[in-house]
Amino acid sequence: MTKCTDHKTNNSGFRPELFALKAEKATGGNQLPPMHLWNPDFCGDIDMRIRRDGSWDYMGTPITRERMVKLFSTILRRDDDQYFLVTPVEKVGIKVDDAPFVAIEMVLEDDHIYFRTNLDDYVKVDEEHPIYVTVNEKTGEPSPYVRVRDRLDALLSRSVYYQLAEKAIERDGQYGITSGNEFFPIGKVE
Repeated sequence: MTKCTDHKTNNSGFRPELFALKAEKATGGNQLPPMHLWNPDFCGDIDMRIRRDGSWDYMGTPITRERMVKLFSTILRRDDDQYFLVTPVEKVGIKVDDAPFVAIEMVLEDDHIYFRTNLDDYVKVDEEHPIYVTVNEKTGEPSPYVRVRDRLDALLSRSVYYQLAEKAIERDGQYGITSGNEFFPIGKVE
């Protein structure tokens, strides 16, 4: 296995464009690579961050190349409560402020709810891709999410959450949404 650069102590050793090339090569043209098969050495944390609004930064500078952000998103993995970019030979830690994706559009079709994320992932709400809401204990503010894939979630944008709330129904003391035959609670009836 290739020895990786220690990014913990030397952020300048991390080259996003080279890491992206490794990732692109590893995907083999497929949209999502087989990351479940990869177990590379941990090479340290890098100064990359996904903000709550879904934008990506490297060393405090926005990553504006959409193609690069989309590519990085395909090699993003969550282990426990930490996020990593993973190739077959390298694994680097990054920071995620909230969720790595933001749901920016909602569509109802054939009794199902579909979301489109800021990176053009499409999610059909079902048992594998549930909607759930957490509430900030200090402010009481709800944060709604949908599972996109492999423990990676999308925060629903405010406008999408309002659209979703308009479709809520009451069932067994809960407000919730149905998608297909599934019911997803989004709040308690008060």
